[in-house]
Amino acid sequence: MDVFNTTDAIAKIKAGPQGPSIGAFFDFDGTLIDGYSVAEYFKERIRNRTISVKELVTGVTAPFKGIANEAEFTLLFKDLIAEWAGNSEEEVRALWQKLFIERIARHMFHEAYSLVQAHMRAGHTVAIASSATRYQIEPLATEYGIEHILATELEIKRGIVNGKLHGEPLWGKNKAAAVRRFAKTQKISLSKSYGYANGDEDIDFLSTVGLATAVNPQKELLLKASAEAWPVLTFDPRKRAPFKAFAGTVGAYSAMTATMLAGMAYNRFYKEPRRAADMVGTIGSELGLALAGIKVNILNEHNLWRVRPAVFILNHQSKLDFFIFYNIIRRELTGVVKKEAENVPVIGPFLRMAEMSFLDRSNSKKAIDALQPAVDRLKRGLSVAIAPEGTRSYTPKVGRFKKGAFHIAMQAGVPIVPVVIRNAGELMWREDATMRAGTVDICVLDPIDVSQWDPANLDDNIAAVRQLFVDTLADWPTETKTMNDSSLVN
Repeated sequence: MDVFNTTDAIAKIKAGPQGPSIGAFFDFDGTLIDGYSVAEYFKERIRNRTISVKELVTGVTAPFKGIANEAEFTLLFKDLIAEWAGNSEEEVRALWQKLFIERIARHMFHEAYSLVQAHMRAGHTVAIASSATRYQIEPLATEYGIEHILATELEIKRGIVNGKLHGEPLWGKNKAAAVRRFAKTQKISLSKSYGYANGDEDIDFLSTVGLATAVNPQKELLLKASAEAWPVLTFDPRKRAPFKAFAGTVGAYSAMTATMLAGMAYNRFYKEPRRAADMVGTIGSELGLALAGIKVNILNEHNLWRVRPAVFILNHQSKLDFFIFYNIIRRELTGVVKKEAENVPVIGPFLRMAEMSFLDRSNSKKAIDALQPAVDRLKRGLSVAIAPEGTRSYTPKVGRFKKGAFHIAMQAGVPIVPVVIRNAGELMWREDATMRAGTVDICVLDPIDVSQWDPANLDDNIAAVRQLFVDTLADWPTETKTMNDSSLVN
């Protein structure tokens, strides 16, 4: 049995056979996400007080039943989906999309995401193979860009779920059979393909591929992996943060709040808002991150200082980004933030003192008007930080870039400086309230001269900048490099 890490696994994928004839099959619950998605469904039903007694009993006792074969799993699964009868397919799909956004996305294994992306870069045919329904799987598959889903299917009559199964659940031997059928239709060589799973019931599934990997394996799967010399991957748990993380988070916010109050008091007496804002950014962010146990590792830090003022753009993953950006840019910084932040106690007054622009995302006309002050501040010598995605992402995937940051830079005649954040979402997920200790990796790319950009080619240039983020995240630099000034082709 070979215990190795995600970096080793990605290196083997990169060095191995490429192309669509190679499959990469991922189990869902316990492999792509930590735990079971259906647990979030039961929690939602309990919170809404819509769960039936039968459903509650089924949900509570299911983990303790020790399912031995496909027939037993089928009986249990039928009990679980019986309550869905009478709902439209779109209602079921919308429910699981909501659960993904609010609950399930926080449990995704970031290591598994990296593996999926490595297989995609290798041109492999990537599929999720799971006993879950496709409605549970689709939101994550869409975010990851996975086209193929092998799942337990439900009967749909005239757009309505009738509470019955269409075929057999993909559990145990049934999942293995589904993978073989799919491979045949897609002309995939299973002997050269990859499989990833965590459960004892997935032994048959993993045995269908030539390159099986046990992920956080259960007892029987671990024994099988040892006997077959399958690699074993252990992913960091994504469940509730430890008490230490809660304490660190309280410390971080307390430090930043205290520093903001001190900065605003200083400004009240000395009428120096810029010095006060820089003090908060430098001291508050440094102290806050330290109390949370978060370190920042920066590659190409010199690019933060090569050209000022500038528009610094970042891929927006986490509430941590506020701490991170003040920590690395430190002085003469303003930004563009969502309108809702203006009315938050302490934070709102500080952001106004720091000359932030408030963006009303519900009104495009007001959003455009809100960007003009940022142009004026750039011309005064202040730098601007902005997330061109517009909102925090649910996964490490880089979202579509909006045009605002680029218009600002072009109007002010300053460069764009891309700042790529690799793993802030692992330490604090989009909807999470807790910061986990760890190291945030940052790579600052070369400044990009936009002064000669042709507005007719703006979309293409913005797409090229976004691709820089995608490429850097896919192939993270290992050391600081001295780079020359760069500009994109108009």
